[in-house]
Amino acid sequence: MTDPQEWLAAAAVDDAVLALRPDYRALLLTADGLQGGPSDAVSERVLAAAEATARERLDGRRPEELPHPAAWREAYRAFGAKPQRTRPSVEALLRRLNADGLPRVDRITDVYNAVSVAHLLPLGGEDRTAYAGPPRLVRADGSEPFDTTAGGETVVEHPEPGEVVWRDDAGVTCRRWNWRQGVRTRITTGTTSALFILDVLDPMTDDDAHAAADALTDALLALGPGAVVHRRLLGAQASTGA
Repeated sequence: MTDPQEWLAAAAVDDAVLALRPDYRALLLTADGLQGGPSDAVSERVLAAAEATARERLDGRRPEELPHPAAWREAYRAFGAKPQRTRPSVEALLRRLNADGLPRVDRITDVYNAVSVAHLLPLGGEDRTAYAGPPRLVRADGSEPFDTTAGGETVVEHPEPGEVVWRDDAGVTCRRWNWRQGVRTRITTGTTSALFILDVLDPMTDDDAHAAADALTDALLALGPGAVVHRRLLGAQASTGA
């Protein structure tokens, strides 16, 4: 598998995406030596604390009334998506807080969902060993394959032309910026090497994004202290990287 720092250095956000939202930044974080597995007491503690924090930050408001989720609705509209039908991932998670709470999926997914709702930003996780080449954020031409499930069966779909998608050399890994992740690169209980994508728009600052990445790093190290983490901030406005 490619060295994580070299792999991150090859990641890219296409100019066509930045033309759509010049304020967009992607904070990419790799973690190797992870200890995946089913949800457990450690991931439950992290996720339950994050749910409480998110409820406090919402304070009875709808997610789209908060500045950063609201900015994501506008970003979706900019490339033709209807955010009330296909919601930005952070809004979809926040909307579940007032029902039964967030789903408990597996150790790694639980902690990145926790950071997403506590810090109010879209955050996805992928199994890095399943990637073919580095991640790239592009506007789709509509021919790219996207593997997903429908009715319990694996199917291949294609994005709409102009849709903002994350992809690698094999196809789309996440549609509509951060709406739905594919099957091929999804986190599983056996994942030991992962990529996490923190999606940032104004008014969220680079410092806010790095604080979320710090919280994610702490949570991953709580799952397994041997994890090795690297990060890189991408985007026209990106001021720092590590």
